[in-house]
Formats: sequence, C-alpha cells, structure tokens
Amino acid sequence: MEQQENVQANPLPRIGEKAPGFMAKTTQGDISLRDYQGKWVVLFSHPADFTPVCTSEFVAFQEVYDQLQKMDTELIGLSIDSVSSHIAWLRNIEKNFDTTIDFPIIADLDQKVATAYGMVMPESTGTETSRAVFVIDDKQVIRSLIYYPLTTGRNMSEIVRLVKALKTTDEHGVSTPANWQPGDQVVVKPPQTKEEANERMNNKDYECVDWYYCQKEID
Repeated sequence: MEQQENVQANPLPRIGEKAPGFMAKTTQGDISLRDYQGKWVVLFSHPADFTPVCTSEFVAFQEVYDQLQKMDTELIGLSIDSVSSHIAWLRNIEKNFDTTIDFPIIADLDQKVATAYGMVMPESTGTETSRAVFVIDDKQVIRSLIYYPLTTGRNMSEIVRLVKALKTTDEHGVSTPANWQPGDQVVVKPPQTKEEANERMNNKDYECVDWYYCQKEID
C-alpha cells in the first residue's frame, strides 16, 4: 500500500490570535511589529514588484493611506523582493503615476515574515507571496484576514470600511450588518435570556424586526 506524502502547509494565523512578531528590512529602514504597539496596522503582501496589478494596488493603497492614518492605522507592504528592487519600483511609480508611496515595504528575501503569516501558498509552484491582508489591532491581535487570487486587485474602500467597522465594534460593543457604512444603524448583540428578549422588543432605542434582530443608531 502506497504511503501518502506528508505535505505541511504554511501556518496561518487565526483571527483573535496575537500577530506573529517580526523584525524586517524595509524601504524606510528596519522596523519591528512592536514599533506599532498602540496603533492599528494593515499588513498586506503582494506577489512581485514591477507587475501591473500590484502597481495599480500600490497607487490605490497610497490614495487611502491618509484616511487610514486619520484612524490611527498604519500600512505596511511586503513581498520577497529586495530593498533595491522595492526602491526602483517606487521611483518608477512616482515617475509614471505621479504617486509617492509613503508607507514602508518589507523586503522579505528569507520569507520569514511571509511564512509566519502564511502568505506563501503551499501548493504554489513559485515563491511569490499571495495578495493577503491582515488587520492587526492596537493590542497586536489579528482582527481580520483576507486573501485574493493573483489575478484580482484588492478593493481599498472595503479595507477602509473593514477597519472602521472593527473600530466601531470595539468602541460601542456592537456588530455591523452587511454593507454597513459609517452612519448606518448597527446590530445589537442577541439577547442571552428570554427576559432580555422580551425587554428589548419594548426598548425605544432599538429598531427590532424580531427579538433576535435589533438595530440602533450610534453617535
């Protein structure tokens, strides 16, 4: 009987776990994840420098960088290209797209950060990193992760919306419904007892469809 080959996948951090720590070389010098303690971070990987979809993404990430910073959130990019390659590419973007990239890009040549975050797909025949997005909160806990195929560029508005939704959850102890945008009603946590369920149907601050589905306005 043939023995099956044991293929070990790269570990994938989970939502709610501490983000893997790292020290890395970037286009803005050496950085450590601990440097960002107390801030939120959007850490994203891209397959390679000087590629069209990645170029479009970097221009788009720069366009929303100011919005993220106003939410006390920093951007960090990553690929396995060298610092020299990153710098040459950023200069090319500035020349051809009139866009200066202000956030750091990790040069992960030894793939230590990519491996720690599961950014290289185990079934991949190449060494390029996937289009992964990790949202890390101010306590350095992973709050969200999203993966895109190599052929599909990311939606920056959704990444901004996601950070706003997570911060709203933390501030108000609520959830956000499908397609939520700031200013929309939020979802109240489901009741834990029958008495609570009865009470909430008479709560004037709530707009209830039924006992388990209530929304409210927040300031």
